[in-house]
Amino acid sequence: MANYKEIQGFPIQNLSSDPVPYAQELINNPYAGVWSSGGSLNQARNNFSGFGTQTSSLGVGGNNGGSYYGNAESYNGTAFTEVADLNQARRNTGSAGADNTAGITFGGIHPSLPSDSALNESWNGSAWTEVGDLNTARQLITGTGTQTAALGIAGGPNPGVNNVESWDGSSWTEIAEVNTARNAGAASGLQPATLFFGGYTTTDVANTEVWNGSSWTEVSDLNTARGYLGGSDNTSTSALAFGGTIPPGRTANTESWDGSSWTEVNNLATARNSLVGTGANNTSALAFGGYNGSTGVSNTEEWTFSGLPPSTPAADYSDAITGQMYYNSTTGQFKAIKSGGAPIGTWASGANLNTARGRAGFASNASSTTHVAMTFGGNVGPGTPGKTVNTEQYDGTSWTEVNNINTVRAGYGGGGTLTSSIYAGGEDPLVPTSNTANVELWDGSSWSETTDLNTARRANVGFGATNTDVINASGYTTTAVAITEKWNGSTWTEVGDQNAALYARGGAGTVTDGILFGGTTPDSTNTEIWDGTSWTEVSELNSAGQYRAASGNSSSQVLATGKYPTAANVEFWNGSSWTEINDIATPRFEGSGTGSVSFGLISGGHPGTPNNYTTATEEFSFDDFQIKTMTTS
Repeated sequence: MANYKEIQGFPIQNLSSDPVPYAQELINNPYAGVWSSGGSLNQARNNFSGFGTQTSSLGVGGNNGGSYYGNAESYNGTAFTEVADLNQARRNTGSAGADNTAGITFGGIHPSLPSDSALNESWNGSAWTEVGDLNTARQLITGTGTQTAALGIAGGPNPGVNNVESWDGSSWTEIAEVNTARNAGAASGLQPATLFFGGYTTTDVANTEVWNGSSWTEVSDLNTARGYLGGSDNTSTSALAFGGTIPPGRTANTESWDGSSWTEVNNLATARNSLVGTGANNTSALAFGGYNGSTGVSNTEEWTFSGLPPSTPAADYSDAITGQMYYNSTTGQFKAIKSGGAPIGTWASGANLNTARGRAGFASNASSTTHVAMTFGGNVGPGTPGKTVNTEQYDGTSWTEVNNINTVRAGYGGGGTLTSSIYAGGEDPLVPTSNTANVELWDGSSWSETTDLNTARRANVGFGATNTDVINASGYTTTAVAITEKWNGSTWTEVGDQNAALYARGGAGTVTDGILFGGTTPDSTNTEIWDGTSWTEVSELNSAGQYRAASGNSSSQVLATGKYPTAANVEFWNGSSWTEINDIATPRFEGSGTGSVSFGLISGGHPGTPNNYTTATEEFSFDDFQIKTMTTS
C-alpha cells in the first residue's frame, strides 16, 4: 500500500514509531548535568587558581593552613601530575589559559612578600617565566582568557577594587572598570566577551556583569550570592558557577548560565570554597581542590551532561514535519501529521519587572511571534498593599518603564496592544475595596482619560484587539456580577450577560470571539465562550480557582496560568476541553497573562506571602501537532 501511494504521488515514509514533539522529547529525555569523581590532587590545597579544560587543566599555587605552595599540577582527564613549580610560591592568584600547556598566573600574596603581588608568570608546558607585571598589585584577583589575551578582574583584599587589566601577551593595560568592586569572584569567557560573577565585598554578592570589549553591563544575578567560587572559563554565554562561601559556611550549589539567566542545577558532591574551576562551558567543567571548613581538599569533580540539548533544532521533531504522511510499521497504521494539537509546552524565565505587582492591567501584540507585553497599575508591596500608576513594556528581553496611567488603581480591565490599549474599571485606592468606572486609553506614548464604564466594578476582566474594540466583563460591585460591556472607541454598551455571576476571572480574545474562566464566589471551574452576541457555557476547568492569568487571542486556544489559592497550575484550552500541562516555576495568583498561546507570558502576581508581590516573568513556547490515523479504504 505504501509503495502504491508513493507511485500515485503521495510521499510516505516507513517509520517504526510516531514522531515526538520537541517539547515532549525534552521532557522524556531532559538535558541534565551531573558531577562525578575525577582524579585527586597530589597536594590538598585551597586559595589557588588554574586554567584549561575538563581534560586538560593546570592548578597552581595556593595554601593549606600556614603552608604556601608554588607547585603546579597538570590534569589529563584522569590524573594529576606534578610539573615545574612557580618561581614564587603564593596564594589567591588569578590565572588564564586555554589548556595545561600554555597559560599565565598573576597577582596573589605570600608572607615573605611586602604586600599584595603584581608578579605575572607564564607557563609554556614545561617551565615558568616571569613576564610583565600587573599595573596594580592585588590578591583574590579573577582571571580568564588565554596566555596571550587575558583579563585580570577586580581583586582585593576587602572590600575589593574595580580595576580591570587586559593582557596582550607582553604587557597589561588598564581598561574599563567593573561596576561593583569586589574580590574572590569567578569569570568565564575569552576576549572580547567575558562574564564576571559572584565575589565578596564585606559580604557575598550575586552580581553578574558582561564585558563586550569596551564596557561592563550588569545582567541577571546569581540565584545564590557567594564569593570564593569556581566557574567554567571559556565562554560568556554558557557558564557554570559552583561552590563558594555562604556564611557561616560554604556551599555545593551549582548554577548554569544560558546567556541571559542563571538556573540552579545539581550540586557538587563536596561543599567547598576557594576551589579551582575550569572548563569549556556549562556542559563541560572541572572543580578541584578547595576548603571544606577544616582543611584543604584534594578531590576533583567533573561536570557532564546527558539528554537532549536545548540547542537541538526543534524542526527535527515537530513543525517541519507537519503535513508528513507515514506508515507506522509497529502498529500497522497509515498516519499523517496535522498542525493544531494541544501544546506540550515549556516555561522559561524572562526578565524581571521593574516594579513587583499583582492584579495589574495588561496588553500585548497577541499575534506576535515573540514574547511582548505591557502591564500597568496593580497592587504593590511588600508591606501594606498599595496601588501603582507605573506602566512597563516588555520587548522579549527586558521591561522598560513608560508613561504612567493617570488614575492609580488595580484590576484586570486591560486589553489591546502595545500601541493601542485600554484600562477600564478596577479597585479605587482612595476607599479600600471600592470600585471605579474610570477608563483610560494608551496611544503608544501616553494615557488619556475617556468615557467611563456604565457600571463601576473591580476584579473585572477586559480583552480585545485594540483600544477601540474591547469587551469588559464580570466583576464585583457589592456582589459578583455577570455584566458585559462593549467599547466601540467612544461609548460603552451593555450587551449579553454571562450565565454565571462571578468575579476574579481570567479572560482573553476579541469582541466577537472571547472566553472567560474560573473566578469566585465560590471558587469556580466555570468556562464561558463569547460569540459577539451571547455567552455559552462549555467544558469546565479541571481545578477551581480565581485570579488566573490568561494568554490567548481567541476562544479556541488559551492558557490559564496560576490561581488562588497559590498554585503553579497551568491548563490549556483547545476549543472544546481543558488539559493540564507543564507548571510555571513560580507559584502565584493575580499574575498578568498576555500574548498568544504560542508565545504566552505571565508577569508579576502574588506568591502567597502576605502583602508581597513578585517581579518574576515566565515565557511559554510550544511545538504543536496532532497525529491522525488514516483510513485506507
